[in-house]
Amino acid sequence: MTAALTLLREERSARRFFFAHTQSSLGTGAAYVALLVLAYQKFHSPWAVTLILLADFLPATLIGPILGAAVDRFGRRRCAVIADVLRAAVFLGLGLASSFPLIVALALLAGVGTALFKPAILAGLPSMVSEPNLAPATTLYGAINDLGNTVGPAIAAVVLAVAGASTAMLVNGATFALSALVLGGIDFGRVAPSGRDEGGRRPSLLAQARDGLGITAKLPALRSLLIGSTIAMLSAGMMNVAELPLAKFTLHAGNLGYSALVAIAGMGIVAGSLPAMSGGSSQRLKRRYLVGLLAMAAGMIAAGLAPAFVMVAVMFAVTGSANGVASANEQLLVQRSAPQDALGRVFGVKGTLISAAFGLAFVSGGALASVAGPRAVFVAGGAGVLCACVWSARALRGEWTEPVAAPVRTAAASV
Repeated sequence: MTAALTLLREERSARRFFFAHTQSSLGTGAAYVALLVLAYQKFHSPWAVTLILLADFLPATLIGPILGAAVDRFGRRRCAVIADVLRAAVFLGLGLASSFPLIVALALLAGVGTALFKPAILAGLPSMVSEPNLAPATTLYGAINDLGNTVGPAIAAVVLAVAGASTAMLVNGATFALSALVLGGIDFGRVAPSGRDEGGRRPSLLAQARDGLGITAKLPALRSLLIGSTIAMLSAGMMNVAELPLAKFTLHAGNLGYSALVAIAGMGIVAGSLPAMSGGSSQRLKRRYLVGLLAMAAGMIAAGLAPAFVMVAVMFAVTGSANGVASANEQLLVQRSAPQDALGRVFGVKGTLISAAFGLAFVSGGALASVAGPRAVFVAGGAGVLCACVWSARALRGEWTEPVAAPVRTAAASV
C-alpha cells in the first residue's frame, strides 16, 4: 500500500484517473447485476441471462485485435474517452429501454466500450506515470476493477431494493460520463506513432490488427506467457459456472453461502494483486506468476474435495488470492515485453484470448457440471490450471532470467 500512496502523492494524473476509474468501476459492478435482473424481467427466461453474459465478452473475443490497433493508431487517451462516452450513452439508453432486443444490442455496445477501454488504459499507463510508479499504477488499476466486481453487487442489492434496475443503469451511465470528462483532461504522455511505412503512409486498421497478431506471435516470451494464461483462464473460468450449485445444492449453504463464496474469492483477488505494486525484476515477476498459478490450482482442487462449507470458503480465499497474484504479475510482464508503440495491439490480442477462454469455460464447465457435478468441475479446472503452470514453467524457463529494463519510451507524437 505504501507504493500506492506514493503513486497517488507524486502523480497528479494518476490521482485524477483513479478517482474516475473507482467510481465507474463500482457503478459497473452494480449495473452488471442490475442488467441481468432487467433482462430477466423483460424476457422471463434464463436465456436472457445467457445473452447478456455473451454480450459482455463477445466483442473482445471477435474484434479485440482491431480495437487494440485503434488504440495504437488513434491514441490511448482518445480511445479511452470514446469508450467511456460510448458506455455512458449505452447505460443511459438501458435505463430507458423497454424491449429485450434493444437491451441485448445496447449490452453488446457496452461490451465494445469495455473491450476498447482496457487496452487503451493498459497501453496508456506507461506514458501516464513515471517508470518507478508503473507497477503500482498497473496493479492498482486491476485491483480497482476487481473491487468493483466484488463490492458493486452489494451496491446493486441496495439500489434494486430502493429504486429498481433502470435507476442503476442511469447512475452507471452518469459515472461513465464523469470518467470521460476527467480522462479528457489527463495528460497521457507522448508515444511514437505506429503503423507507418517508409513512405509515411498508414496501412488499414485491419492490417495493423494483423500486425499486432504477428508481433505477439514473434516474441517467444510474450507468446508463451499469453498461451499459458489462456489455458489457465479456460480452466479457472469453469468454477464460475459451478460456484452456485456447489454452494446451494452440494454444501446446502443457500443463496447466502453462494454470495459469501463469491465475495471471499473477489476480495482474495484484490488482496492477492496488491503485492505486485512492489514491482521488481522480470525474473521475480515470472516467479510470482508461476507461484500464483500453482496456488490457484491447489486451491481449486482442494475446494472441489473439501467436505464442509468453512473449508471450501478458505480454499476460495486461497484461489482468489492466487488468481490476483498471477494476473497482476502477468500484466506487468506483458507491459515490459511488448514494444511501446504496439502495446494497444498486444493487449487487444490478450483480451481476445482471455475472452474466448472464458466463453469456452462457461460452456465446458456447464456441460461437466451437468454430467459429473460441481465438485468435478473444480477438480478438473484445478488440474487444467496445474497443466498451465507446468507448461508455462517449461516454456518460460529461458526467459527473463536476468532483470529486464523497461522499454525506452519515445516522444514523437502526442496522444
